Amino acid sequence: MTDRARIKLIEHSLPLEAINLANKTKNKAPKYYPTKLHKYWAHRPLATSRAVLFGQLVDDPSAWKDKFPSEEDQARERRRLHKIIEEMVEWPKPDAKDQKRFEQAIEAARYEIARSVAWGLGEEPPTKPKAVIAYLQEKGPPVYDPFCGGGSIPLEAQRLGLRAYGSDLNPVAVLVTKALIEFPPKFTNLPPIHATVNGERDLVGRDWKGAQGLAEDVRRYGRWIHDEAEKKIGNLYPQVNLPDSSKATVIAWLWARTVASPDPAQKSAHVPLASSFVLSSKAGKEAIVVPVKDVTAQDGWRFTVKSNGVTKEELAAAVSGTKTARGSNFTCLLSGAAIDSEYVKAEGKARRMGVRLMALVAEGARGRIYLEPSAEHEAAAIVNAPDTPELDQDLPKNPRWFSPPDYGMPQYSDLFTARQLTALATVSTLIGEARQKVLVDAKDARVFADHPDPDKSLTEGGTGPAAYADTVATYLACALSRACEYNSSISTWLPKDSAIRSTFSRQALPMIWDFSEANPFAKSSGGWLSAVETSSEYLMMCDAGSEAKCFVINAPENSYPIRPALISTDPPYYDNIGYADLSDFFYVWLRRSLKNVHPDLFRRLVTPKKEELVATPYLDNRGTEAAEQHFMSGMSEALAAMRRASTEAPLAIYYAFKQSETRTDGILSPGWAAFLQAVADSGLQVDATWPVHTEASNRSIGNNANALASSVVLVCRARAEDARTVRRRDFLRELKPVMKQAIEDHQKAGVPLPDRRQAAIGPGIGVFTKYAAVREADDSEMSVAAALVLINREIDEALSEGTEALDPESRFALEWYQISGYRLVPGGAGTAISMLQGFDLAEGRMNASGLFRSRGGDAKLLTRAEMHEADPKWRPMNDGIFTVWELAQHLARVFHAEDGGIDKAGHILAENRRSGPDVLLVAERLFEIATNKGDNDEALVWNQLQTAWPEIERAADRAEEAGVGLHMVQGKLL
Repeated sequence: MTDRARIKLIEHSLPLEAINLANKTKNKAPKYYPTKLHKYWAHRPLATSRAVLFGQLVDDPSAWKDKFPSEEDQARERRRLHKIIEEMVEWPKPDAKDQKRFEQAIEAARYEIARSVAWGLGEEPPTKPKAVIAYLQEKGPPVYDPFCGGGSIPLEAQRLGLRAYGSDLNPVAVLVTKALIEFPPKFTNLPPIHATVNGERDLVGRDWKGAQGLAEDVRRYGRWIHDEAEKKIGNLYPQVNLPDSSKATVIAWLWARTVASPDPAQKSAHVPLASSFVLSSKAGKEAIVVPVKDVTAQDGWRFTVKSNGVTKEELAAAVSGTKTARGSNFTCLLSGAAIDSEYVKAEGKARRMGVRLMALVAEGARGRIYLEPSAEHEAAAIVNAPDTPELDQDLPKNPRWFSPPDYGMPQYSDLFTARQLTALATVSTLIGEARQKVLVDAKDARVFADHPDPDKSLTEGGTGPAAYADTVATYLACALSRACEYNSSISTWLPKDSAIRSTFSRQALPMIWDFSEANPFAKSSGGWLSAVETSSEYLMMCDAGSEAKCFVINAPENSYPIRPALISTDPPYYDNIGYADLSDFFYVWLRRSLKNVHPDLFRRLVTPKKEELVATPYLDNRGTEAAEQHFMSGMSEALAAMRRASTEAPLAIYYAFKQSETRTDGILSPGWAAFLQAVADSGLQVDATWPVHTEASNRSIGNNANALASSVVLVCRARAEDARTVRRRDFLRELKPVMKQAIEDHQKAGVPLPDRRQAAIGPGIGVFTKYAAVREADDSEMSVAAALVLINREIDEALSEGTEALDPESRFALEWYQISGYRLVPGGAGTAISMLQGFDLAEGRMNASGLFRSRGGDAKLLTRAEMHEADPKWRPMNDGIFTVWELAQHLARVFHAEDGGIDKAGHILAENRRSGPDVLLVAERLFEIATNKGDNDEALVWNQLQTAWPEIERAADRAEEAGVGLHMVQGKLL
């Protein structure tokens, strides 16, 4: 049976809630988390990448009806596969027990992939872990990501035992991906070669697994760079004298930019432009900068620091500094005169903007110490900037993402103070010297003795001393990139955390007014050794598995050096992020350090821009229409190339929504429609769309306008070459039942309510894209945007349908809840009787049902607690008038009870499995009604029940397999 004939798990369902929960790890990741190796924008969370690849590779049980003949058999097997995904997406903690748990989960995932491959070949898979990996390497499909970006997808393909490949137009992306997947396997299981290692007792005889030896060398040579740099420029970072006459290391110097006051009476005295004067907002440790007018001081004012007894009023007043409004609008500290944006821009462009030291942050015995600025420390920062021609490149002329040029800072070198440039350039030069030391030491090392080609470089495919020296230098350059993030004048101070915030707090380079200058020799996030530690931490923990490759290739022109391949990719998102422009911040420094190590990656002065598939109107003055056309045509070509290179298994393509992409007239704003149009134009058919929450809610670019809220994974196959053209009416006739079935399937699969609408778009757009074209009444071709309007209408209708098949008592309860909720309705019995007639129900039967009470003229829908009180021993099997409403309510009650939970809810469900889909329908309607009524607590109950549904079904499976009936646990259960 070919892959084309076999539906994959991702085409049916995924455990979205577990994936979304695991994605949160990305936003609070430990140092060893792979994506911390080097900054890249819109990294795919590893949990999502891993789960999607698994879903693409593993067959859905419905593909093997001989092995899983009934729908229940298939559902049970599907739940088992979902459980494997849930286990493997949870990122491991650093302790040995959880590492072992994670390894076992990955081994189970590899086996399932191998099983699907083997069954497709008419074979049985091996069972031993090493044999499974060997089998996947030989017979599993290679995985290829043509927009590899930060490397998450190839990394996870490698972790799952597959051959992994990636490519990107952006050389920074390619270097990062190579560092993640390509370089570690070349030197796996080797000891470090640093000259001091063999003399250290704790390292002698150690078993160096994976890339741990390489990690140790990165640390050792990184320490050498630290020591050499401190000899050269350590005097530029003096310690500070504390009040008790002791000395302390300065962690950061906090600066404010200044301009001459526009008030003529101030005789051009420079005044501060500060967006905040708060140093620490931690409760009990509040500290602020206090500007003081002083005629004896420079320009008639000075900064002091208050760190004891700061009042709430003082803290509140310090929050806005001298800023008065958005943008660059300030007030003069001396006269109160307004300083508007145009004036600040003019002063900046005339190179008349200055800086003043606001405060020092030192490391004390009991935490951070905030100190007033001193003349000594202000003078220490006055140095001659080094010659850094690689940084003399213009920033993009795009104020949406890059505002410094508007303020007289047009080049990358302008983003750093002279002292920062000195420190970073010193480290960059020492990386080259460190490489030479590694080369000498490697040639003397026993591990490389008698190597056949010791001088073959890394880019030439070498694995000897020269290649090893290139590799260590590469990871040291990655550490330099991290150091640059915390050592620019765009980096700020975080009062809440008392820490330095990196340059890229947003996906932009905005103008910053008060900035933090880190001490590269301190033990803090801005220190060089901290950056080295982060690079080496990844190597200590990385899989260092099968060999992998990454190439510099423009996606629309990609002829795929490895084909056919399983395509899983995360393309650019219309106009959300300017990857190339942002990457230049790192590229110019990487080029300075590595242009001789990776000449193919760093032959240009900056990253390529014109070919990048981003709709950026400012580039070459394209304008909006031309920019959109560039994106559309390029993306269609890239997708068509993917289709031609793909195996018969489905492709997975990510699309990230912006928060600003709100629904208007039935469609989502231009990026989504344009992207789907490109998919259709490329000859692909959409099979599914899965919404996954992949971005931090507080993450943004450009004044919070375009925060990436979630991604949609599009699952696609090649459209049939003989696809027909149909009319609009035929499309609509086919669409309705498909949408209804899709929503029912997603409900059964536990797709969370908020995501169900987006998931339903996939099957709908799948109907549209399976045809060569859909013709409107006037014979014009229907666009994707127009199809989305029709699809969303069907989703609205389908989501509101379905309750007509429920028992009449449950339908009545839903309608009553919508009108009156659970409250007692005085005199409501008459209304109830009237409503009951519409459902062909009598008042007596409704009272006997156990969910409603009509008595003494009053009426009330019973709460879960009241139902339990009235019948403490309720069970589905002995209910005289069984209703889906009661089953749903009792499941919700037991699931949320202190002595309840998933297992006990599963026991209840085991007695009436056939009603499971109807329970989900009731839960969905109750969620919608409760949400509309503003009853958030009740809405949460039903959302959580649906989210946990796959787990409850697995618990019901266990109960059935164990032969445990509700009667055996009745006492404890109810």
